[in-house]
Amino acid sequence: MILVDSSVWIDYFNGVENPQSDKLDSLLGTHPIAIGDIIATEVLQGFTNDQDFRTAKQLIAEFTMLELLGKQRALKAAEIYRKLRKQGVTVRKTVDVIIGAYCIDEKLPLLYRDRDFDPMVSKLGLRSALELA
Repeated sequence: MILVDSSVWIDYFNGVENPQSDKLDSLLGTHPIAIGDIIATEVLQGFTNDQDFRTAKQLIAEFTMLELLGKQRALKAAEIYRKLRKQGVTVRKTVDVIIGAYCIDEKLPLLYRDRDFDPMVSKLGLRSALELA
């Protein structure tokens, strides 16, 4: 299973072609895809057209939806943020630390196009789904 970040979903729904949205397109229907609850919120809140919103909501509902935050994960995300900060890296968005913490803990590859995840890959063992064959 691969967790797909909002940065990729947004590009995909907007028809933006890049390695990440192309990878998502190739995985759909051939590989188990998951979306996080807060990722779904990020993606769906961006739609301005009601019909597009309903279509995306229906599509997203078909994927495994993971609950990304709870008590233990909240504490773990704070630890990850602090660990990176001590190494001179500041993650811009708390939601990205939560997503990264989930994927690191669950050893779940993440398909993303957001630079906040790069130090989690290089320093903390987050697996990039773009690197998977």
